[in-house]
Amino acid sequence: MRVRCGLPRAEVANGAVYQHGAWQAAYLAMAASMLLGVATVLLSPEPAPRPMTPSRNALEWLKSALVEPFADFLRRYGKQALLILALIAVYRISDVVMGIMANPFYVDMGYTKDEVAAVTKIYGVIMTLAGAFVGGALAMRFGVMRVLMLGAVLSAASNLLFAWLGSRGHDVTALIFVISADNLASGIASAAFIAYLSSLTNVNYSATQYALFSSMMLLLPKFLAGYSGTYVDALGYSNFFTATAFLGVPVLLLVWLASKQIPPSAQ
Repeated sequence: MRVRCGLPRAEVANGAVYQHGAWQAAYLAMAASMLLGVATVLLSPEPAPRPMTPSRNALEWLKSALVEPFADFLRRYGKQALLILALIAVYRISDVVMGIMANPFYVDMGYTKDEVAAVTKIYGVIMTLAGAFVGGALAMRFGVMRVLMLGAVLSAASNLLFAWLGSRGHDVTALIFVISADNLASGIASAAFIAYLSSLTNVNYSATQYALFSSMMLLLPKFLAGYSGTYVDALGYSNFFTATAFLGVPVLLLVWLASKQIPPSAQ
């Protein structure tokens, strides 16, 4: 069994047998990382209760819990609601369709699991957090819609970096650069998108409306991502990554149209 930094690897040298102790340690570490969130919730003050009229029957409760939040959104935004829903449905499409083929791409390019893990879980995580911080700061300074546009441009452009990486072969330095840039772009886009979704909700139905929006944003991208392997077989990695970048072009148009419909005070 090979050892890295004193910790057992999950996979032994022959690649066929896994060390259960390594998986156990990894999952225990992930569980322990949740303790900070648990402690934060337990120590946070309870929000002030909002008085609500009790439902008279199950049908009335179902209407108030599921139908009314969506109806409220349609009432507030009217015809603009269709544009907003279209934007939500496709905003992350280039990232999701490309991302599902990232790990097979690393393997086919000859990167080892140690290299991929080190780069994605160190540089990737750091740059994602940095991107979220930058995205939030920019949204406060320039407005959500402008940063939403920036995030869409960067997300599409970062896919072109993967197409470039495909021409480099086994190049760890290039891998670090591409993953760092991709995660920085993803962090900026995610921060802007979360702020945008939050701005669309009504405080009376915020949980239900946000759940609907966040579910809708992955429906179409995940469906298309299911065929990503077929696209790679037909196009090759470089052409596939380039094609996913062009999936971001309609997103730019939708962000631009949505920004024209929102009052300047809300941008």
